[in-house]
This record gives sequence, structure tokens and C-alpha cells, in this order.
Amino acid sequence: MNVLGISAFYHDSAAALVVGGRLVAASQEERYTRVKFDHRVPVNAARAALDSQGLTIRDVDLVCFYEQPLVKLDRIVASLAMRMGAEPKALASSLREKLAPQDILKHALCFDGEVRCFPHHLCHAASAFLTSPFEEAGILTMDGVGEWTTTGTFLGTSRGIKPIARQEYPHSLGLFYSAITSFLGFTPNSDEYKVMGLAAYGRPRFLDKLRNVMRWDARGMVELSLEYFDFNFRMFSPALEDLFGVPRRSKRGPITKDHRDIAASAQRLCEEAVLALANRLHADTGVDRLCLAGGVALNCVANARLRNETAFKHVFVQPAAGDAGGAVGAAMLGAQRKRRPLVRSPMRHAYLGPEFSDAQIETYVRRMDVVYQRLSSKALVERVAEVLDSGRIVGWFQGRMEWGPRALGARSILADPRPATMKGRLNAKIKMREGFRPFAPICLWSRASEFFDVGAKEPFMTFTVGVKRPEVLGAVTHADRTARLQTVDDDAGLLADLLRAFAARTGVPVLVNTSFNVNGEPIVCTPLDAFNCFRETGIDVLVMGHILIDKAEQPPRSMNPGTHAFISVFREHRPHERDTYFFT
Repeated sequence: MNVLGISAFYHDSAAALVVGGRLVAASQEERYTRVKFDHRVPVNAARAALDSQGLTIRDVDLVCFYEQPLVKLDRIVASLAMRMGAEPKALASSLREKLAPQDILKHALCFDGEVRCFPHHLCHAASAFLTSPFEEAGILTMDGVGEWTTTGTFLGTSRGIKPIARQEYPHSLGLFYSAITSFLGFTPNSDEYKVMGLAAYGRPRFLDKLRNVMRWDARGMVELSLEYFDFNFRMFSPALEDLFGVPRRSKRGPITKDHRDIAASAQRLCEEAVLALANRLHADTGVDRLCLAGGVALNCVANARLRNETAFKHVFVQPAAGDAGGAVGAAMLGAQRKRRPLVRSPMRHAYLGPEFSDAQIETYVRRMDVVYQRLSSKALVERVAEVLDSGRIVGWFQGRMEWGPRALGARSILADPRPATMKGRLNAKIKMREGFRPFAPICLWSRASEFFDVGAKEPFMTFTVGVKRPEVLGAVTHADRTARLQTVDDDAGLLADLLRAFAARTGVPVLVNTSFNVNGEPIVCTPLDAFNCFRETGIDVLVMGHILIDKAEQPPRSMNPGTHAFISVFREHRPHERDTYFFT
């Protein structure tokens, strides 16, 4: 049975393909359209998933959607009605039958079969539990809002996923964090990770004031003091400014000590709320394994505290924990068809996107009119290790694209992790983003304990760990002496070979690993995307498959960069899509 899972119409549109109960492909639409957080029907991502298995839309037995749109419409209309003073239930009832995605999906995908819709938080729960290594686990889902639910707890067993408790809109841990994100001048539903990074530079001196804004009940479910919020406008109300005694930060305003301390306070309160939820879930279930999903599960600092400070001995976080991951959950739920025990597909890696052969890459490179070398595996890793040791920066494009928001060594920018100055250089010249933003390390698993406080493999970069030797790893040690680590098995192909080659030269089996993109753009997908990013930034060497392109060896006509600001504006107003992935 072939099941296509879809998330769409809000943000992080994505498609996932399950074949015979096994997850075989997944990616976000933004990677193909180059429109960040693209919300449209993921026709390109769906086509790419099917192409990877040699299938067409005619081979799909079932399409599954990641939420129940009529229930969501009830919530949206009720919220608007309360704002207008109308009777919420009456207004909601009059409109509840006027919106459904089934016809839109069928038309966009050219699909004539059945389309099923599942509850949003059940999709989150399934995306984590049914891809985890656990036969039984507690499941915690936390986000802004899906339909009415904002937080859910479940018990997953071989018999099914059983709901335990839930919280409803407008009381939401995710919306609390998004409101603080907006207050600090960042974009909600996009920049929450910036608040998490900024928090390490501050002190939680506003924590007591924030306890007036958000608290939780005996079930661990959060309750918001709604006078501080305005979810129909900019997320927070003027009362929050009065509470802090600090004006909201403008988008391009300076980041002050107050802003850093507000971020630290919000992060600390978020962590405490997550711990309260997890502790109650453990008391309710008695199991020692936990699965996390929902946008809040991308808070790797809170995840680390949860793993270190609760009775859960093993914690799994699905790498695309946000709304994109709902496509995986929907597809896995659709694959069940009342089977017992549940059909599961443990996720041992996140390389679920499209890939390009050396021959395909060479075709692109020839069109670009550049000087390149095609090297053996051994020669390639030795050359790249030498380049990195010399302080130069490498764009690394290998194999299938990663699933989720974080680069995991397939579409990565790599650099020397030792000099602290590398962080500023990468932020300013490559990523074109705020200077406080940290960079993540990638390390051979067999040597990770020499450099990090790590007790388990970290394949998805979903937890922070302590850095044992910050004086050695200046570029990847954050202000709180932690890092968002990814570990790599010793048999992980070229990437592991490269880490070994770098270690042979330097004694350090670690590299900076950041996503292959610039600020405001999606991670690269194709060789053309990778080349454009290479040309437009300070990346020194581009490696795609076994092909190496050194910027220092190129004729000026090939490396003449355009104006990055112009390119960004052009893509915003005239986003392009790949003809290769159209359903026509």
C-alpha cells in the first residue's frame, strides 16, 4: 500500500511517502520553490517523493492530510467571532461545511482516490512514536495550535496511540513562546530558535514577572493570562510592555541587555513547563521512554533538560518535529488500516529527500562553465580536510537531502571548529545573519565523549550537550558552554571519512556543521541551488558528490556574484518552481 502524507495551507508545507508501512521519502515544499516556509500544496515535494521510488500519482492508494480542517475552521471562526462580539458557536456552525482541503489536494495532485484527514496532534504523535525505536512510550506534543488542541499527551503501544490529556486554544506553550519572539522583534512561527539562542546571553531576571503570564495546572497543562496576548494582531498586547517596563524591540532595533534577559526568562519558563508536562505524563503512564513532536519539541535546550532531569531514560525527537512532520504522521496513520500490532517504521536516519548522481552533478557543472575536479573518495576527503585545516569554508552536498530544518551532513556548510573567530566570519560573510547565533558541531560517535558530555548517539541534532573542551572548540561552543551536537557513525561513508581525515591532521574529529543556505532562504536542494549559494557567499570550496570546485581557480565570469539583496527581493515577488516536479 502506497500512502502519501500531506501538510499544507499554514506553513512548512511537506509531503511524505510510506510504501508497505515503511517511510521511504519526505521533504518540504520550500526546498523546491525556494520560498521560505512555503504553505502551498506540496506538489513538488510529492513528485520528488514518488520519483525516488519510481512511482507516479496513479500508484498512490491513499492521500492523508495532517489536520481536520472543519474542526480548525470552528476554532478560527470562533476566535474571530469573539473579537467581533458575535456568538461563536452560531457563526462557526454556519461556516463549518464551507471549507475542506480534499478537493484542493485532489486537483493539485491530479489524484482521483480517497483523501483522509486526521487530527493535527494525533499526526504529531504518530510522526514521533511510529518512527521511534520504542515499542511502548509516552508521547508529548506541543505547538502553537492545531484545530483546537495546543498540547497533547498520549500513550503509544503496539495496540495504538491512546490520548491521555490535552489543552485547548488559546492556552498554549507554543503561542506563549511565539508572543515573546514577536516582542523581541523576531518573526513568530519562524524565529523562535533565535530566542532560544539569545537566551544563553542573558539572565532570567524577568522570570517572576513571566510567572504572571503563564502557569500550569496539576496536569502540567499551561494556562495563559490572556490580557497579555493578542493572537489576532502581533501576538502580545501592550500589557506585556507594561509588565516588563521595556518597550518591544523593533525588527531592526539593537538587542539590549533587557532583551537578552527577557529571552533567558522566557526560555527558562518554557523549560519548566515542559518538565512539568513530562513529569505528569510519566506519572500517568509509568513508562520510561518518551517521544516528542510539535514545534516546541524543536527547542533542543528544553529537550536536554527533559532528558537529564526527568524519569524518562530514553527520549526520541522526530527531526522534523514541527508542522512539516505532520505529513509523516498522517502517512503513517493512513498506512495502519486497522492493523494490529501497529505498523511502524523506525527512523534510523533523516536522509529522505532527493539525491543526484555524480553524472547528474557533472552535467550541471559543465553548464556553469567552471573549472572542477572529479576525485576518488580518498583523494576527495584528503583534499577537503586540507582545505578545512587551512581555515577555508566548504559547501558540502552529498546523497539524499535531509528531512527537517537542520542540516545533517548532506546539505551542509563545513568549517574548522577550533578558532572562535570562525563563528563571526560564518555569521557575517556566509550566513548573513545576527552575530549572536551559534553554530553546531558534527563529530564521530566513537570519539564524541572526548569532547562532549554525551551518553547517547545524537543523529538528528535535537538536544544540546555540554562541551568538555571549549578552549579547543571555540567556533561551536555557545555562550552557556553547550552545543547542539550531531554524531556520525564510523561507517557513515564520505562524511565519516572526512571527519577521520580532519582528525588525522588536527587531532579533532569535529567540524562546524551549519545548513547550506543564507539567512532567509531554504536549505539548498539541487546542484544549481548549491552553486548559486556558493557563488553568492564567501564559501571557498564547493563539493558535490565527488566533484570539487575551488573558487580560487575559477574565471571571473563564472564567479561574478549578483547583489544578494536584489536576489532576495526577486525571489519574494516572483518565486520560481522546478518544472521537473510539476504534476501536469
